[in-house]
Amino acid sequence: MSMPELARITDETELAEAVSAAAAEAATLEIVAGGSKRALGRAGQTARTLDVSGLSGLTLYEPEELVLSAKAGTPLADIEDLLARHQQMLAFEPVDLGPLYGGPSGAGSVGGMFACNLSGPRRLSHGAVRDHALGARAVSGRGELFKSGGRVVKNVTGYDLPRLLAGSFGTLAVLSEITLKVLPRPAMQETLLVFGLGPDAAARAMSAAMGSSCEVSGAAALPASIVRRCPEIPAEVSVVAFRLEGFEPSVRARRAMLITAMSSFGAVEVLEADASAALWDMVRNALPFAGTGMRAVWRLSTSPMAGPVLAEAMMRALDAEAYCDWAGGLVWALMPAEAAEPDAVREMLRPHGGHATLIRGTPAERAGAVFQPLEGALDALTRRVKAGFDPLAILNPGRMHAGM
Repeated sequence: MSMPELARITDETELAEAVSAAAAEAATLEIVAGGSKRALGRAGQTARTLDVSGLSGLTLYEPEELVLSAKAGTPLADIEDLLARHQQMLAFEPVDLGPLYGGPSGAGSVGGMFACNLSGPRRLSHGAVRDHALGARAVSGRGELFKSGGRVVKNVTGYDLPRLLAGSFGTLAVLSEITLKVLPRPAMQETLLVFGLGPDAAARAMSAAMGSSCEVSGAAALPASIVRRCPEIPAEVSVVAFRLEGFEPSVRARRAMLITAMSSFGAVEVLEADASAALWDMVRNALPFAGTGMRAVWRLSTSPMAGPVLAEAMMRALDAEAYCDWAGGLVWALMPAEAAEPDAVREMLRPHGGHATLIRGTPAERAGAVFQPLEGALDALTRRVKAGFDPLAILNPGRMHAGM
């Protein structure tokens, strides 16, 4: 019997059966849960939709051991609320793209977070989503349930499948459960602001801060056009922001050190806790670009020293709006219209190295290369991995790259 065009899954058995049935009929599947990142990736058409939002609930939480397991459809907001009550956190600061797509915030699932591997400002000090993966359970494109990893960081099997699945956008397997390392939430945070720096000076300032012993957990460069959209920052000029977190005596001491280190760059002010948190939420979720219709939005990863220069070049040459996170290693860019101009964007990135991802675009724009095109050995390896997990290419086909 054929499965319906929309199948709602509530347990692993149903999940395996649904994927097996689709494989038997060579029917392609779109995998969805919260749907907050459904517009991320290449636009494609599938025969059926597999809704795993019913595969929800916490399966393990041991605060003393800093470990948490949850079914893939579990709302991420529920996970973050639970951790907050125990003064803990997901240290990689998962990105919430809901508002950027015109939807609500807090609508994503833990599986979607893991599959997309989008990390926030603390990525530079604590690593990415995949760096906090301890284990995963999933169903391959053959309909076979498998598991990898466990409840400790060291994986002795020789195959680090959780890290491979993170960032695969559901093209290799359908996640059913994820185990993550969690960390204590900092007791306080502050943000140091340095005003009026140009691209070169901003890059040098961020490099100096990250190379110091101040333990900066967030570093961003915001041009004046972005600063004007930040009610937390009372300024009309560009700003470089540095976040400090930890126990109060430590934060105060490191703040004094950082002020001294930044004294040669420009005027300095401090944002207290609430304003600091709001600023970094804005940086993490590209909130300055929310409410701008379907103007194309890019996310470019490059070398930290190149980021501010690249952002400035995109503003001049493409009339884009842009700012930097990850101490310059990440550039968010809003194009002036719906046209994504991928060739122009990637040509500007090419001298610096890195990769560019179209985060928001119309279906027509997303029909092209949303992710950095694969070449040579990397393309061949990616195709082999895809064939190993999903030989019939039924799971989110073409979501990342055409023909895969």
